[in-house]
Amino acid sequence: MSDPVRACLIIIGNEILSGRTHDKNLPYLAEELNKIGVRLAEARVIPDIEDTIIATVNECRAKFDYVFTTGGIGPTHDDITSECVAKAFGVEIELNAEAHELLKSHYENPEDLNEARLRMAHVPVGAELVQNPISKAPGFRMGNVYVMAGVPMIMQAMFQGIKHQLVGGKPMVSRSVGGYIPEGTIAKMLAEIQGDFPQTDIGSYPFLREGKLGTTLVVRGESPEDVNHAAERIRLVIIESGREVIEDSGTISA
Repeated sequence: MSDPVRACLIIIGNEILSGRTHDKNLPYLAEELNKIGVRLAEARVIPDIEDTIIATVNECRAKFDYVFTTGGIGPTHDDITSECVAKAFGVEIELNAEAHELLKSHYENPEDLNEARLRMAHVPVGAELVQNPISKAPGFRMGNVYVMAGVPMIMQAMFQGIKHQLVGGKPMVSRSVGGYIPEGTIAKMLAEIQGDFPQTDIGSYPFLREGKLGTTLVVRGESPEDVNHAAERIRLVIIESGREVIEDSGTISA
């Protein structure tokens, strides 16, 4: 099994923590990264507080191969991510000439590019811009940290523009098997199967359907052979317990 390429997502914004905004970037990023062999190993949701952002960025960029941040690069007073990333890297923030031209091209009336919007053209010295094909205001990259917008449509467009830069390992594959069997009934055998296939991750997800308790088991790993063998063992456990297998993805999927 190859050493995994690991990433962390830092979701920045009081609006996420307050519940006013529901984050949609995490599942998108996790799925897209897995396609290229990068595992989203951790995600953190933090407030718009300078010290917290700086400390989190510095901790995560030292721990993970890639760090992605979402949120806090707009025109309002609480959009402080760019300044904080600059401080985390120990550099100044400046009006980036390329970013300035991008914003000028977006606003036909020069008066619309006011002082607040011009903040979006300020990035850390030495940063490489991450293009934004939707509203032009760019994100940026510093080292292994990619700073992107919080708006899902814009974040996704930004990511599609930079994913070719990412070097991943072997993509994970998965297979799911489920039946009307409680977790407690299958837990002991599941631990044995996990022990027999240590290079896989087996997740257990209970559900309630039509008033009946059941469990979906998801096997993930780099080796399709290992994933299939572990999934077949799970199928047998369910059947030998006198239960019916009601779901099986059957084919390996990313």
